[in-house]
Amino acid sequence: MEEQRDSGRAGRLAGRMGLSRPMRLTRPMRLTTSVRLARARWAGRLPGPGASRAWGPPPWVTREADSRRLPWLSTLGLAAFVMLGSAFAARGQAGDRAGLDAFARVLLLAGPAMLLLRHRHPVAVAFGTAATATVYLGAGYPYGPVFVTVAVGSYAAVVAGRRRAAWAALGMFWVGYLLVGHWLFRWLPPAGDDAAPWGSELGLAAWSVAVVAASELVRVRREQWVRARAEQEAAERRRADEERLRIARELHDVLAHSISVINVQAGVGLALLDSDPEQARTALTTIKAASKEALGEVRQVLDTLRAPGAAPRAPAPGLARLPELVEQAAGAGLAVEVTEEGRAPALPPGTDLAAFRIVQEALTNVVRHSGSRTARVLIGYGPGRLRLRIDDEGPATGGEAGGSGNGLIGMRERAAALGGTIDAGPRPDGGFRVLATLPVTSEETP
Repeated sequence: MEEQRDSGRAGRLAGRMGLSRPMRLTRPMRLTTSVRLARARWAGRLPGPGASRAWGPPPWVTREADSRRLPWLSTLGLAAFVMLGSAFAARGQAGDRAGLDAFARVLLLAGPAMLLLRHRHPVAVAFGTAATATVYLGAGYPYGPVFVTVAVGSYAAVVAGRRRAAWAALGMFWVGYLLVGHWLFRWLPPAGDDAAPWGSELGLAAWSVAVVAASELVRVRREQWVRARAEQEAAERRRADEERLRIARELHDVLAHSISVINVQAGVGLALLDSDPEQARTALTTIKAASKEALGEVRQVLDTLRAPGAAPRAPAPGLARLPELVEQAAGAGLAVEVTEEGRAPALPPGTDLAAFRIVQEALTNVVRHSGSRTARVLIGYGPGRLRLRIDDEGPATGGEAGGSGNGLIGMRERAAALGGTIDAGPRPDGGFRVLATLPVTSEETP
């Protein structure tokens, strides 16, 4: 039956992938793929079910292509624009400038050809396009879209962070244009050409400044987006780490307490199985109740993993469930005395859950690591704070009685997350004490 189900899944998968022959999936392959997909979703690389795609930067902010690829599409469009635009410009400037010959067309195509490498070698492309345009204008060819290649080359250099190179390339182009228009025009084609008006140099200078300014604006905007994206990813990783820590604490608190009770009762049941069957039955009943409650709480924690953001099916534990905790401890042979001081306020859910888990972990440590069969719990309600004190008379029964395991670490993390403190250690007169102080803001207290 299992092989038939596997074959059916493989056939459906082959149909979706367009394969003519079903692909047989073995159990390790399916498990590995599932684990990889789960890890990718957890890391944020793949969207979960029903999730929308992540937002991205505006297209004019990012590069046109990855640095490992050549921007063929945009470069071909730019080359076509330069060639057609220059042809129209040549018609409008016929008689004033030289006509477009083979050398002119080579120069017009050389600029866009170099722009193919603008992401890999922005500095060389900036100087190359400026030099090509200077030679083109020095040869007396018509003014036109040749300026666009210089602008795109300088833009790519600025966006890549090579601002000085972009400024130098534009400056070289402007100086070359100035020399050709006011000094070298006597020896360069077309014959009988006059000096260029000074207004054109000022216009070219203003155009160069505008190109660099626009490029700087795009570069700054792109850096801001990259920084915001990095901060967003860091925040997502931080939230994922916090969620993993929260789930680990919940699972530790639930399982440590319930398994401790189960372990003690299992020992009692085994010891009394022959001599006192009725008492052994009571121990098994306690084991069943503790395991059922633990499974329910573990299932509630795991439901938050399967459906992030969904409302929990059961309310979070709080101090209102302290009698159940005392009853479970009694089933493990631990008598718990609970005392309250002050008037109980309406605690916020986070504080209420943390208080319950701290008491639960402290009682679990008494069951596991103390020879005492009694424990005292003091809950003190004061202005702006909640005070918890759990004492046992000891003595410690193992090397871990000092509280160096994950239980006390989890308690301290819960208290620290709320701005509270945990003080745990041996008492001067023997035994062990856990003292927790959790803040309660004034607007949350009646």
